[in-house]
Amino acid sequence: MAVKRRVGPGTTAAFQGEAGAFSHAAARKLLGEGVRVLPCPQFRDAFAALKDGKVTHAVIPIENTLHGSVLENYDNLVEYGIPITGETSIRISHQLIAMPGTRFRDVEKVYSHPVALNQCLEFFRANPRLTMTPHYDTAGSVKMLKEERPERAAAIASEAAARIYGGAILKRNIEDDRRNFTRFFLLSRGGALERAGVPWKTTLVFSVANEAGALFKAMACFALRGVNLTKLESRPLRGRPWEYLFSLDLAGRSTDRHVAKSIEHLSEMTSTLKILGSYQPIA
Repeated sequence: MAVKRRVGPGTTAAFQGEAGAFSHAAARKLLGEGVRVLPCPQFRDAFAALKDGKVTHAVIPIENTLHGSVLENYDNLVEYGIPITGETSIRISHQLIAMPGTRFRDVEKVYSHPVALNQCLEFFRANPRLTMTPHYDTAGSVKMLKEERPERAAAIASEAAARIYGGAILKRNIEDDRRNFTRFFLLSRGGALERAGVPWKTTLVFSVANEAGALFKAMACFALRGVNLTKLESRPLRGRPWEYLFSLDLAGRSTDRHVAKSIEHLSEMTSTLKILGSYQPIA
């Protein structure tokens, strides 16, 4: 099933974080500017909101170009069984934000999500008086400044967060690397978004026996049929020490004949195999 309308009446997307988070920007990019949103404290809360029917979609980060995969969300995808139906990427640009009236020279403590803080290390090295203070969310750190008004404090978040919470941007684009992007998945029970002429991707997970050549044989299922694998990563299997779950991205739709044959072949040699979704990127 394919959904050709990007946003319709009642469309609501859950995401982890507060309004103004980068996941919020991804939701608007995937579903349109008018999409309603449900900010959630944790990733699992966004999955649960979709499972329980509180929202029509969820938007989750899955990979960052500097920090790699969000492995927790691979676990959530397997546990909740909600299919991936779309994908996009967001350029991550960090701003130093304070409440109006706070000057940069007065700032001593900077709040943000630990990943955001680590993406701005050169800025902190250049300003050693500043103390990095972890917070649960980038946009949430700006919201906290507005609500609690800590002295000599600033936050690192998006420009949108500054607008939403009435913050003033003291320093722009303080991230270490301008080629900093996060990839987001769109989750929905209503079918994949469809865009004419855009190639499909499929994500699946599998595990194989811990024996010589097992992974090589698994990869041969795709190589023999000319299926392009764009990502392969391993994740420890909970409760099974030193055994691993492999996550795999490939070019094509799971129903394409050559892809379907590859997956059918793979199923003959795996102890676990689950297709997490076929979807099209939205640029």
